[in-house]
Amino acid sequence: MLDIVGKRYWFFGLSLIVIIPGMIALILWGLPLAIDFTGGSLLEVKFTNGLPPQLSDVRAIYADNGFTDVQIQTSGNDTLIIRSKDMDETQRATIIADMAKKSGAQVTVQRFDSVGPAVGQEVTRQAGFAVAAAAFFIMIYITIAFRRVPNAFRYGVSAVIAMFHDILVVIGVEALIGHFLGWEADSLFLTALLTVIGFSVHDTIVVFDRIRENANIYRRVLYEKLVNHSIVQTLDRSINTQLTVMFTLLSLALLGGVTTRHFVIILLIGVFTGTYSSIFNAASILVVWENREWRHWFRLGESKASA
Repeated sequence: MLDIVGKRYWFFGLSLIVIIPGMIALILWGLPLAIDFTGGSLLEVKFTNGLPPQLSDVRAIYADNGFTDVQIQTSGNDTLIIRSKDMDETQRATIIADMAKKSGAQVTVQRFDSVGPAVGQEVTRQAGFAVAAAAFFIMIYITIAFRRVPNAFRYGVSAVIAMFHDILVVIGVEALIGHFLGWEADSLFLTALLTVIGFSVHDTIVVFDRIRENANIYRRVLYEKLVNHSIVQTLDRSINTQLTVMFTLLSLALLGGVTTRHFVIILLIGVFTGTYSSIFNAASILVVWENREWRHWFRLGESKASA
């Protein structure tokens, strides 16, 4: 039988190896927030029958209209995605006319979103509240659902710890992607993050439920072996279920449109890490808690110091 729980510290270490680079990126470069959270305007324009103007020319056009802090991203050969401070309809019309005159091409507005600073700050607060509320209610729900099992509270806390593992991985990856590819965390990113939380907790509950069933059958079995046996029993189901989702997301990432690619890739990464944490981390945390293993983590160092 696979000894997954016996190698739990290897899997914990692997999780740290994955999380740490993302946290370093988050500290160095921060999370690239879109106008949904910071406020501002996003203008996506397509130039037909001609080429877009040079990026320096676009920045100059924006500067002439009072916008000095501008982020420009190209999409294909004929489309520009431009982010700036909040603008009104008159300013937008002037900027589009100036770009059309500079490029000599017909300009088509593909998208124009404008969010005020107050709205952006409110969205940011609501995003944090949504994640915190999800964690709280998940912990309460699992604790109540497993109330007939000894130490039911541990199941809820372990599920939330595994959930935050997935959140840290996804946010860290977003920080790396944002720095190197210029992608920004928008409202779709928040949607993807909350969806990842749902997938992760669902798979964790499947494992925990098998532990609960086996606890009534194998009453004299060592808890560590009981947990490992439960993980192995649900392994095929967990992997097969999540593979169907990941194959679908991979197809969407490769063949879908550019506008949804960021959302789909974040979902794909989140579903993968959620499957990993449900199998290798969540139940193992129960074993660490049951054995109170933190009492022995620094004993080896203490022994060497005393020697």
